[in-house]
This record gives sequence, C-alpha cells and structure tokens, in this order.
Amino acid sequence: MPHRPRAFAFYLLLPGVAAMLALACTADLGGPVPPDVPASQGEAEAADQSWESAIAAAATTGQVTVLFDEAQLTTLLRDRVAAEDHAAFESPVVLLRDGTIQIYGVGHQGPLRANVYLSITPVLTPDGALGFELSSATFGPFPLPEGFRNSLSALMTEMLSGPLGSMATGVRITAVAIDSGQLAIVGELR
Repeated sequence: MPHRPRAFAFYLLLPGVAAMLALACTADLGGPVPPDVPASQGEAEAADQSWESAIAAAATTGQVTVLFDEAQLTTLLRDRVAAEDHAAFESPVVLLRDGTIQIYGVGHQGPLRANVYLSITPVLTPDGALGFELSSATFGPFPLPEGFRNSLSALMTEMLSGPLGSMATGVRITAVAIDSGQLAIVGELR
C-alpha cells in the first residue's frame, strides 16, 4: 500500500508538469515592444498610387518625388510577410524617424519567440539604385551578430527595394530622406 500515495501525488502533479513542459517548448524572450501603427489595405493602394502619380507627373518635368508614410509602409511590409509561407517574422510595424526605418515585430526561431527591432538606413548606389543597410538588430534582449546583420541587410534590400524597384523602373534615385513619419524618394527619369 505505500505506493498508492506516491501514485496519487504523481497524478496530482501531472497537470502542473504538463504545463511546465508546454512552457519549455516555447520560450518568449520579450524585447522591445512595438508602438501601434494602423495599417489597412487602402494604405497599400495609396502607396501604389503615389508612385503612379509621381511617374505620370515626371513625364513633363523629368523629376520624380514620392512620399510614403508609416501606415503605408507598415501595410506593404505586412502584406509581404503574410504572403510568405512559414514566415519567421510577424506583425511588423514601421516607424520613420531620425533618418532611419525602424521595424518592430515578433520573430520565431525554433522554440524561441521574441520581439524584434531592426534599424535600417537607406543607401544609394552610384547608379541610382536604392539599398538598405541594417545598422542595428535585436532579437528579444539580445543584439544580433554582425554576420547575421549583414545577411539580413541583403534580405531587407531585396524585400524593401523589390516592390519599390518594380514601381520605379526607369527612374534613377537621386535622394532619400526620412523624417517625421515620412519617407521621401526623389529621382529622375532615365
């Protein structure tokens, strides 16, 4: 009979043990909390229309100037992330501050989940192409190593300039400015 109390105690502890195992399977590391930036389908369409209007106006002046705001870029990035199968990044929020594109979101890596922060600086190549350099990145409370930041910079350039590049075909970018929640891109027709 001495084994029955142990077995009974085991059955009482089983739900607690199961809950601890479930928590061990996914660890939330926390990290920077993103501010709320509203996004909607109308914002993505407004971004597309901004490029189309700028290109149409450039037919007479030769100059292209287009402005994007945080809601438009947040929506474009959310649409891009949603289109990916098994994305390791979700719920992106884009802020445009102090010359940088700041992206907040939630990242997943194996059993780890954490808030992610990326600080991206736009760069222009000599031939007028728009690129992006990842100046800082964190996964939860941890900074990402430089090698990972370099590969992520290349990915961000492809992801962020891909949609812009397809809209800006035939345009040489001459200036990029970020301030007060807006991204301004200035260029000229080739």
